[in-house]
Amino acid sequence: MSALQCRLCGAPLSHTFLDLGVSPLANSYLKPEQLAQPEVFYPLHARVCDRCFLVQVDAFELPEHIFSDYLYFSSYSQSWLRHAKDYVEMITGRLGLGASSQVVEIASNDGYLLQYFVERGVPVLGIEPAENVARVAREKGVATLVKFFGTQTARELVTQGKQADLLIGNNVLAHTPLPNDFVAGLKLLLKRTGVVTMEFPHLLRLIEDNQFDTIYHEHFSYFSFLTVRELFARHGLELFEVQQLATHGGSLRIYARHAEDRTKAVMPSVAALLAAEKSAGLSDLATYTSFSQKAYAAKFGLLSFLAHAKCEGKRVVGYGAPAKGNTLLNFCGIRTDFLDYTVDVSPYKQGTFLPGTHIPVFGPEKIAQTRPDYVLILPWNLRDEIVPQLAHVRDWGGKLVVPIPRVEVIA
Repeated sequence: MSALQCRLCGAPLSHTFLDLGVSPLANSYLKPEQLAQPEVFYPLHARVCDRCFLVQVDAFELPEHIFSDYLYFSSYSQSWLRHAKDYVEMITGRLGLGASSQVVEIASNDGYLLQYFVERGVPVLGIEPAENVARVAREKGVATLVKFFGTQTARELVTQGKQADLLIGNNVLAHTPLPNDFVAGLKLLLKRTGVVTMEFPHLLRLIEDNQFDTIYHEHFSYFSFLTVRELFARHGLELFEVQQLATHGGSLRIYARHAEDRTKAVMPSVAALLAAEKSAGLSDLATYTSFSQKAYAAKFGLLSFLAHAKCEGKRVVGYGAPAKGNTLLNFCGIRTDFLDYTVDVSPYKQGTFLPGTHIPVFGPEKIAQTRPDYVLILPWNLRDEIVPQLAHVRDWGGKLVVPIPRVEVIA
């Protein structure tokens, strides 16, 4: 019996969802001078609570260490920028936001989303823990507070007279080791008839599409709609609508209001998704404890493909240096013996080495210079965006490979 407790409901954690062995922090990219230094590896063991069905990993590092100097910049994905712009257009019209409104985004990154509210004359505030990322947002004219979010930050803002008509959090809910404190902060910061929207990868998609590489230390929790609804209800917030999105391999966008706010009706999408999740087995512990088999099958398939390619004298390189790729490569034990290098469009990652595997990261032009036989697309969730960018690989007979949910060679 594990002595660990569920971070949502406090129940003992004794059931494994997936044990990925040991791995460094997924976003701890190395500079050349760090390669000869010791590197810290932590257990990466995802467990599931048999009471609330929250999937979670242990918190070995404080968020301050993980996120204070961050190398993920949202604006380097054109599809994500389009997604953000479409959201701003939709929600501005729906809520009637204008110059007298207040929009607050938690984990606002480099201003990728709030910049579009600024263009419309809607007052914004970003809350972002990484100073280096917040600096880029400020250069875009996005007011940004460098803080971690929770009840303390929410109280400070309320004391200053600041509350939100719209409170946004995209891909941040998984990043907090204290989800109860986080959601309690949302309750404090939200105006009486305000709306919260949050987006996060859907646990159902992770399970059904074998997206095990989205598990890493920086993602403390993995949510189904069943579980996130319980979390919000604990703090007086009711989910009144949910939308299923294609982003990040399949995400949810939830809409929340104060439980006492009756100006917004609960939409049929709420009951429909609850029923769909129950039908898919997300209220059955066996669904979670059997997941490991799928992950290991994908691991063996990828290693078999790479070993066969190398035995034939083929050259294999990577495209992208996402956190999910670092989970995949470390879980599979893939280093430069299998993958010569990878490339990334972000200049912040170029010239670094992947954590654990020490695979070098170059600019995208490296692929045309070396003409590899295979290019392994590590950010598979951006497949539709990346494949056209790599069309030139076919000029020399090269092929593209996607590793998730199983190895697929794109002709």
